[in-house]
Amino acid sequence: MARFPARPGRGLPDPRWRHRLVTAAAIALALLVATAAPPSLAQGGDTVTLNFVNAEVDAVVKAVAEITGKNFIVDPRVKGTVNIVSARPVPKSLVYPTLLSALRLSGFAAVEADGVVKIVPEADAKTQGGAIGQGSGDRLVTQVIVLKNESAAQLVNVLRPLITPNNTIAAFPGANALVITDYASNLRRIGRIIAELDQPSSTETLVVPVKHASALDIAAMVTRLMADAPASAGAPVDATQRVTLVADARSNSVVVKSDNAGRAARARALIEQLDTPGRPGGNLFIVYLKNADAAKVAQTLRALLTGSDSPAPTSGSTSLAPPGAFQVGGASAVAAMPAGGQSGQPPLPFSPPSPGGASFSAGGVTVQADIANNALVIMAPEPVYNNLRAIVEKLDVRRAQVYVEALIVEVAADKAAELGIQWQALSGYNTTQTRVVGGTNFGPRGSGQNIIDVAVNPGTVAPGLNIGVMRGTVNIPGLGTITNLGFLARALEQQVNANILSTPALMTLDNEEARIIVGQNIPFVTGSYATTGGTNTVTPFQTVERRDVGLVLRVRPQITEGGTVRLTIYQEVSRVQEVVKDTGIILSKRALESSVVVDDSQMIVLGGLIEDRLTDGADKVPGLGDVPIAGQLFRYDARRREKTNLLVFLRPTVVRSFADGREVTSERYDYLLGEQMRLAPGPLPFWPDNSQPELPPPGRMPADAGVLVPGPAPEPLHPLVPRPPEPVEPSPFFLPPAPPPRP
Repeated sequence: MARFPARPGRGLPDPRWRHRLVTAAAIALALLVATAAPPSLAQGGDTVTLNFVNAEVDAVVKAVAEITGKNFIVDPRVKGTVNIVSARPVPKSLVYPTLLSALRLSGFAAVEADGVVKIVPEADAKTQGGAIGQGSGDRLVTQVIVLKNESAAQLVNVLRPLITPNNTIAAFPGANALVITDYASNLRRIGRIIAELDQPSSTETLVVPVKHASALDIAAMVTRLMADAPASAGAPVDATQRVTLVADARSNSVVVKSDNAGRAARARALIEQLDTPGRPGGNLFIVYLKNADAAKVAQTLRALLTGSDSPAPTSGSTSLAPPGAFQVGGASAVAAMPAGGQSGQPPLPFSPPSPGGASFSAGGVTVQADIANNALVIMAPEPVYNNLRAIVEKLDVRRAQVYVEALIVEVAADKAAELGIQWQALSGYNTTQTRVVGGTNFGPRGSGQNIIDVAVNPGTVAPGLNIGVMRGTVNIPGLGTITNLGFLARALEQQVNANILSTPALMTLDNEEARIIVGQNIPFVTGSYATTGGTNTVTPFQTVERRDVGLVLRVRPQITEGGTVRLTIYQEVSRVQEVVKDTGIILSKRALESSVVVDDSQMIVLGGLIEDRLTDGADKVPGLGDVPIAGQLFRYDARRREKTNLLVFLRPTVVRSFADGREVTSERYDYLLGEQMRLAPGPLPFWPDNSQPELPPPGRMPADAGVLVPGPAPEPLHPLVPRPPEPVEPSPFFLPPAPPPRP
C-alpha cells in the first residue's frame, strides 16, 4: 500500500499530496466516463448525438467506425485530442464528414483506398493514394483540370497561395492542364476561380480600310500617337493599354489590335480622321531611307516601271580580275597596258553613282533620288505611291556584313650544286712556230662560268669556289689581250628556303565587292626615244608604266537563305623575282580566281600548287667525260632541286549584329595591341625619351577626351606655387605690335 509523506513533526500526510490525489482522481473519473460511456446517444434509428470533449483521436475514430461501419487504419504518428459537440441529434450520414472536418482542423487527413480509410498526417496524405475526380466535404481529392484558353503554367503562380500548404498544384504544359491535390471543398472554390479566368481573349481586332492616304504612313503616325508614356519613370506599361497597328500594303488598310476596346476604337477614329482626300496637286511624297542606297533603289524602281534593265557596267563578265591581268581560259597572262603609264586595274576611289539611273519618269510617275539626304522624291497618284512605298519598305532593310579572312601559305626549298673543270692552252698565239691550241669551255658566254669570260675579265666570274692556273697574258685576235688562264675549277652549292605567310582580311556588306591591295607601285619602262649623233647616244625621254606589285584580294560575298556564303574571289600575290639589265624586271606572280560556297565561320581551301622539280645537266667532252674518276677533268655538272608548296585558304564570318562586329573587332584589336607591346624597344642610355606610340583603349580614339599619346610626364608642382607661363613663339604670319609712342 502506498504511503504518503508525513508532515514534518507529525504522522499525518502532507496536505499538498492530498490535493494532488483528489485532482488525479477527478481526471481519471472524467476519462473513464468519456471512454466507457457510449460516444453518442441514439435518438431514433437514423440520428445520433455526438459529444466528444478532449477525446483521444483513437477513441473518436473507434466510435465513428462503430456508427458508420467503416474500416480505419490509424498512423502511429496520429496523436492528440478532438472536440465534437452537437446540441441536437444529427443524421448518421453526417458522422463521417464531421470526423473529416475535425481531423483537418487537427492537422490530419483521411485517405480512402480499397475499402479502408487511412488516418495519416496531412503532409503525407498526398502520397498515400486517394480518389481522383470529384469529391465533397473535407475529403482529400486529386483533380485534373484542362484549360482551354489560358496557360496552365501562368495560372500555377496565381492559384498556389489558395492551396493548402501541405497539398500540391502542378502544371502539365503538354495538355495545358493543372493537377491539384487538395480538399474537395477547396477544389470546388478553385474550380470556380479557374472557370472565371479561363475565358476567351477579349482582344479587339479591327481592319480599317484606307481610301485616300497611305496605310504605311498612317500606321506609323498613329503608332507614335498611341504610344503613351508610363505614369512614372521606370513603371511598367499596362499590357491592356497597348495598341498594335500593322499596315497591309496589298489592300491599303490598317489592322488594329488591342486588349482594350476603348483604345482600339480611339485608334480607328484617328485613322478615319486622317484618311481624307489630298489637296489638288499634292501627290508629292518624300521617303527617307534608313539602310538602302537611294540611287540603287531608284534604279530598281526604274526597271520595275519601265520594263528595262537598270544601267549595268560596261563589262558583261562578273569576274573580279582586273582587265588583262589574269585570264582563266585565255592564252596570255599579261596583256598590253594602256599608254600613258596607267594601270589596267579599275580605280580604287569611290565613283559617284550614274546620274542616268537616279531619276526617271514613266507612266505618270516621277522618281528622283536625293543622294545627299539618301531619300526618294516620288510624284505619283496615291494608289501608285502606296504600291511603290510597299516595295521601298521591303528593299530598305539592313543588310548583313561578311568578314573575310584569307590565308596564303607558301613554303619553298631550292637546292643547287655545280662542279666542273675547264682548261685551255693558249701559248701558241704568241709564236710563229706550229703549236697546238685548244681547251674546254662549258656554260654559255656571259654566265660567269665559261673559262674564256673569266680570262677576258676575271671580275665576271660566277659566285662559288673558283681556282685557276694562269701565266701572264696572251693576245688573241678578236678578244685582245687576255689573261693566259690555263686551268679553272669551279664548285658551288646553293640552298634557299622560303616560308611566306600572308593573312589579308576585310569586311564588306552582303553582295558588295571589296578589295585590299598591299604592295608597291613599281615603274616599268615600256619604250624610249633615242637619237644617235657623234659618239654618244642621247635618250631624251622614256615611257614608264606603273603596276601594283604585292598582294591583291578582291571578293564579293553573297549570303544565301540557308546561312551559307557564296564568294566570288580574285586573289593575286606578285613580287619582283629578278632584275635583268637587258630585258628589265621579272615578276613572280600567283593568281587565283574562283567562286565557292562556304558555311558560316568555316575554313575552305581555294586551291594551290605543290611542285617538285629536279633539273640535272652535264657538259662534257664526248668519250673522255665518261671515264670514271679521270672523266671529271673533262666535264661540268650542275643539278638543281626545287620544291614549292602554295595553298590559299579562306574563312568568311557573317556579322549580323553589333555584338558580332564587336567580337571580331576586339579579337583583331587585342592581337595588334599584344604585338605592339611585344615589339616595344628597350631603353637606351643615349635616348632619354622612353615613350612610344601606343594604341588607345578599345573603343576610344586618340582625339577623344582623356586619351592622349603617352609622353614624358611633367614635373609636379606644389599647389600653392603658380605655374610659370609657357613661352609663346611668335607667328611668322603676324608682326609684333608697334611700341607705344614716346610722350
